Amino acid sequence: QVQLVESGGGLVQAGGSLRLSCAASGRTFSSYAMGWFRQAPGKEREFVAYTTGSGSNTYYADSAKGRFTISRDNAKNTVYLQMNSLKPEDTAVYYCAARNSGFGRSGYDYWGQGTQVTVSS
Repeated sequence: QVQLVESGGGLVQAGGSLRLSCAASGRTFSSYAMGWFRQAPGKEREFVAYTTGSGSNTYYADSAKGRFTISRDNAKNTVYLQMNSLKPEDTAVYYCAARNSGFGRSGYDYWGQGTQVTVSS
């Protein structure tokens, strides 16, 4: 079992940047693929990005490509989401998630509580 705690959300103007962090408990963090998801008001939760256990492979939703970067520091049991050139439509609660095996856009086993990101126009 792994517990996930996100931080780093907040209010930012359009065009600004934020870096989200997700700290994980446990001693096998590097064995989990990690993903970021978001859910805007009135919408379903959607995939944003994932990284494999080693961090050597990453994948992004089209909405995140070129603006967001997912990375991880396995020594610190932490995964990050650097978000640049933020737009009002990026406003959402952002969740990190861990997957026991494999990697992909779905199939995650553990979820954090979320952190609010609000982008003002």
